[in-house]
Amino acid sequence: MQVRNDHPRRSQKRRRKRFPWGDIVATLLVVAICAYVFLSFGEKTPDEETPVRGTSAPTTPQAQDNALADLLAENTQPTASDIDWNLVLVNYENAIPENYEINLVEVAGGEKVDERIYDPLMEMLEAAKEGNWDQLPMVVSGYRTQAKQQKLFQDKIAKYQSEGHSKSEAEELAKQWVAVPGYSEHQAGLAVDINGATYDLYFWLQENSYKYGFIFRYPGSKTEITGVAEEVWHYRYVGVEAATEMYEKGLCLEEYLAERQGEE
Repeated sequence: MQVRNDHPRRSQKRRRKRFPWGDIVATLLVVAICAYVFLSFGEKTPDEETPVRGTSAPTTPQAQDNALADLLAENTQPTASDIDWNLVLVNYENAIPENYEINLVEVAGGEKVDERIYDPLMEMLEAAKEGNWDQLPMVVSGYRTQAKQQKLFQDKIAKYQSEGHSKSEAEELAKQWVAVPGYSEHQAGLAVDINGATYDLYFWLQENSYKYGFIFRYPGSKTEITGVAEEVWHYRYVGVEAATEMYEKGLCLEEYLAERQGEE
């Protein structure tokens, strides 16, 4: 008698069972939906950050850096209303403030200055006759326009080039004697170059100018700070109070303003 063996048949049925394609497709679909939601609502990349103050969003990291630098410059650049007019700092690092307005008045000799320094300047020059063989010292340079400052700067560069210096060398040398246009105190109308009949005049000015609100702006001992070689003829109005403190402490304008800022 034959005995039926159903085991092989059942094994065959298991081998013929269909592969679960439907479950795999459903799983992949769920993963795709989750990925889409994450990418759509997740954190923004740096390039997608909100534009600053209504500007269009920079498309590269470099563009973003430039935009930020421009914004900082806009927010930190001083204007005439932000500072005391008599203490405005103008040097090789600080340009004339935006919207800086000057009312000019003419002094003896034809030069012009800010009208607010006219009276103390005339008082100082009159008193300076004592150290100038009883002659009134002359203002040989007062207010300068941008065009005039540009010409002076270019002329100084040309002079050094004629002596054999390269253009870049000539420019660096010129900066020690003539301010870059836009960075000159003369353009603020608060500085004057003074000539006299004798060199003794400058000794008198260094010891007495503070009484009238003026400072010896560029002493040789402060060149590393001011960026300008000694100019015994150059005087700057800052007001009697500030000038007196600078004289007593031996400070230049940059040092005085830094010290003042540290106290605030």
